[in-house]
Amino acid sequence: MILAILAVVTATLQPAKPAVGDVIRVEFARPVQLDASKDFEIVSQQGNVVLMRTFLPKPFVLSGTTNGIRFTNLIVPVRSVLQPNDPLTPAPLAPPREVPYPRAPFIAIAIAAATAIAAWAAVWWRSRKRAEAIAPDPVLAPEERFRRAVLALRENPSEQLRWAKLADETRLFLASTRSNLRSDLTTTELLPKLKEQEWVVVDILRLGDREKFSPWGAEPRNFEEVAEQALELVS
Repeated sequence: MILAILAVVTATLQPAKPAVGDVIRVEFARPVQLDASKDFEIVSQQGNVVLMRTFLPKPFVLSGTTNGIRFTNLIVPVRSVLQPNDPLTPAPLAPPREVPYPRAPFIAIAIAAATAIAAWAAVWWRSRKRAEAIAPDPVLAPEERFRRAVLALRENPSEQLRWAKLADETRLFLASTRSNLRSDLTTTELLPKLKEQEWVVVDILRLGDREKFSPWGAEPRNFEEVAEQALELVS
């Protein structure tokens, strides 16, 4: 829609039939300076294009200056959004719609809780297994430890350095059961401290030394027989 005053000032109006509250675009041929008015408000202006709106259901008049020409009677039509003879009765309020109960947060919380419980159970199970794996063997009495070591050596003929290991176990057993003996004593230092009837200890220590230090090794002896005699030290 083109508005004109005496064919001198023209302006293009969009939309052609604006309604109350619509943003109206008024484009002049030249840059324009509009007068302020309480009948409308200017939303924005850029050169010759002005965006405005009104909330009054009636036409309003533009006045101002463009290209040095003063105009005062540029009418902008505005139509009401109400129907003819509208009683202005507010429409009945619709009842609020029932919002479905939100289940997603509770499902997420349940999943997170189950995950946390599973993770805690896994950590607890692993720590329990690890504790069982690294649990120290029960401390055995010196007599029981010596008896088990001797029996293991006697039952395993393929064991390497059996005489030397039997000598080490015998030396450790004596140091554990006698206050005057230590496990770091050499055979030469230990033999004078033995009782005369403990000839089997002398045999074991010497056979162990020969197996460890002699190029010929220990002389042939019946290991099972000597081991059986060594077990008598326990009793």
